[in-house]
Parts: sequence; structure tokens; C-alpha cells
Amino acid sequence: MAMNALAATSRNFRRAARLLGLDSKLEKSLLIPFREIKVECTIPMDDGTLSSFVGFRVQHDNSRGPMKGGIRYHPEVDPDEVNALAQLMTWKTAVAAVPYGGAKGGIGCSPGELSRSELERLTRVFTQKIHDLIGTHTDVPAPDMGTNAQTMAWMLDEYSKFHGHSPAVVTGKPIDLGGSLGRDAATGRGVMYATEALLAEYGKSISGSTFVIQGFGNVGSWAAQLIHERGGKIIALGDVTGSIRNKAGIDIPALMKHRNDGGALKDFHSAEVMDSAELLVHDCDVLIPCALGGVLNKDNAPDVKAKFIIEAANHPTDPEADEILAKKGVIVLPDIYANSGGVIVSYFEWVQNIQGFMWDEEKVNNELEKYMSSAFQHIKAMCKSLDCDLRMGAFTLGVNRVARATLLRGWEA
Repeated sequence: MAMNALAATSRNFRRAARLLGLDSKLEKSLLIPFREIKVECTIPMDDGTLSSFVGFRVQHDNSRGPMKGGIRYHPEVDPDEVNALAQLMTWKTAVAAVPYGGAKGGIGCSPGELSRSELERLTRVFTQKIHDLIGTHTDVPAPDMGTNAQTMAWMLDEYSKFHGHSPAVVTGKPIDLGGSLGRDAATGRGVMYATEALLAEYGKSISGSTFVIQGFGNVGSWAAQLIHERGGKIIALGDVTGSIRNKAGIDIPALMKHRNDGGALKDFHSAEVMDSAELLVHDCDVLIPCALGGVLNKDNAPDVKAKFIIEAANHPTDPEADEILAKKGVIVLPDIYANSGGVIVSYFEWVQNIQGFMWDEEKVNNELEKYMSSAFQHIKAMCKSLDCDLRMGAFTLGVNRVARATLLRGWEA
């Protein structure tokens, strides 16, 4: 990856600060994390030996509200990267206009090599060590790489032993423990609403456009289903196992059934296998990378044929590719906005838990659409007043909101 997420985030922040003309002291203070926590988590393994794992949490900013961000279980947990991701959550929540600041954390471990009971013990020890540093109005964790709704259930239970029943302390919970309807599809649905908003700006719509989707995990498969439902034609699609195409449009419901029955993407009957390297440069109206970061780079960017790129993944376009695409006139909708459906519905989950009143799925989806379309209008307004692209429009919007909250609170006192 030519430039990691950390370098890109700080570069985008600096560019946004310059465009906004922020005071240099304020700019510096906005980058300093509120708190960084590191804890040793020692647990008995199933074989009776003891193992120790390092858990951490970076809490970046709380000027707009409690901090919010994922917990990842992953062997390579780089403190710099976690710091960058916590900072990114600060700008992302501000762009989405949800009343949160950014945080990120996790445990350095290989979740695939731990048993379910070892994972439970590890999660509980980690929660015990940080329970007085998180909370409904302090810092609200959520699942990330290597964690899921079950992890959140264990965190909630352990936290509640110290603080009483507190469903709003984590989001991404199972429905039976106060999770929100629509949370599972939220990021993919947000991607669809974002795509709709962008295309409308150019007099186009999902129906009548052709799409290529890279990545068929949670986000990619939901985006594909929802775009297909709205009459979009998905002509090529791929994941780590391989890529397929059908210029008449892939039958997404049939593909979902094939996949849920355990079939591999490349064995799907009504599409032909294609070279995965060709996927990103396939001829289409809209390209949606939903997998890894750094997939669009200086090598393949010159050959991109899509007119629009929707960044459903985190940081799929490296800065060199960004410049090449801009020169080609390709419109890139930035990740900081495009994939914010997840954190917006996490906010709805938290609101429902605090009120003790759950919404039906239609209400969740309607509210999500409002937030996504309102954020898009605010980004467009920023682009207009600062004469910048969508990425800087989104970054300046987020940074400006945090800077204003910080100044109003009296940050120098």
C-alpha cells in the first residue's frame, strides 16, 4: 500500500485545516488524543496455561459528545494506526452530524486461534480493565475486525456487573439485548443512499446505471442487493475467491442463495468468471470498492473506466490514484461519508437504548436516508464555498464542526 491510512488521514486533516484557515495552535490541539489506554489482559487458556494479551483504547476527541469507535481483535495492532482510526472517527461522526467524537481500540490477538470460551474470558478481562473509562456518555465501543455482536454481548454483561444494566454502553449488539433492527444492513444501505444522492446531482439514478462491486462481505453483499432492488445493473462483482461478470446484469438474489448454500462466487451458474485484476478497470458507470484499503493506486488508476467511485471500503484510493482520477474527471465519493451508514445506525441504536424505546426497521431506514442525504447536501455546500473536491468537502465539513465545538467550549481555558 503506497500510503497507509495513518499518513492519508493526517494529510487530509492538514489540507482541510489549511483550506479552513484554522489557527495553528487549534490545528495542533485537534490532533492530540484525549486519552490513550493500554492494559495487560491475562487469561487462563483452555489447556491450563496462562497467556497475556495487550488491550488498548485510543479516545481522540469528546468535544461533540461521547467517543465512538470499534474494537478489533487482530494480531498486528499498530498504535499509530489505531490513533489514526480514532482520529478518523472524530471527523466521520462530525460529517454524519451524529453527536459523537472518535475512538478506536482492540486487543492484539489472533481470534481464529482462540476458542469461544478463551475469547469470552479475554473480552471480560479487557472490559474489567477499562470499565471505568467507557460508558454511555463517555465512550461507546462497537464491533470491528475480528469482533461481532457476541463480543458486544459479553462486554455489555461484564460492564453491567459494575454499573447496572447499561444497554447503551456498546452498539452492534444482538437484537435480543437491545441491538437495532437494520444495523446489519446499515453500511451497505448507507452506501446505496450515498450513491443515490451523488447520481441525482448529475441527473442520473441507480436505475439505468451499471455497477461493479469489489468485495462481497457484509457491506458489498447488502449494497449489491439494495442496488439491484432499485433497478441498478450489477455487471461484475468479485471477492477474495474470484470475480464474475454478466453484461446483462448479475441476478443478485440467485447469487445470494447460491452463496448462502455454501457455493463459491466463481461457481455461480449465470455469470462468467473473469480476471480479478480486471474488475476495478471494468467498463461501468459506478465502481464500488467494498473490500480492502489501497486497491486503487498509480498502476491501475489510469485504466479506470467508471465515471463514479463510491468508497464503501476504508481508504480504497491512495493519494496518487486520487490525483490521476481527478485529472480523468472521475468523481470519487469519499469513505468518510460513503460508508458512514454503520455509525449513523449505531447512533440510532444508542438513542433507542437510552430512551428504552425501540424503532421498527422502516423508521431506522427512513432516518438513515435523512442523515445520508442531509450530509451530502452539507458536503456539496462546503465544496462550493471552498472550491474543492468531495473528499476535501467532507473533511473540511467534519474538521470545521469539531473546531467550532472546541472553540465554543473554550479550549484555551
